[in-house]
Amino acid sequence: MADEIGIAGNRVRSFVERVEQLESEIAELNEQKKEVFSEAKGEGFDVKILKEIIKIRKQDKEERDEHETLLDVYLRAMDSAEGQDAEPMKEAA
Repeated sequence: MADEIGIAGNRVRSFVERVEQLESEIAELNEQKKEVFSEAKGEGFDVKILKEIIKIRKQDKEERDEHETLLDVYLRAMDSAEGQDAEPMKEAA
């Protein structure tokens, strides 16, 4: 029974150490990413826009087109509702 626990314990240790190593690498990569964004900001680039571009580039063309279409439809709906909503607000005042 002690051998079984020892073997399982070694496997557990192996998994834990691998995950810890990955977490360390992720932290290092995140720090490098911060440095790149800081450099871009220092050169006058808008970091929020850069992050949005990265998000968009992760999408496939169909997903991006659908997102842009829905955004356009919603914005138009809001614009057309502004004229309609203005009259009831005047009456309420």
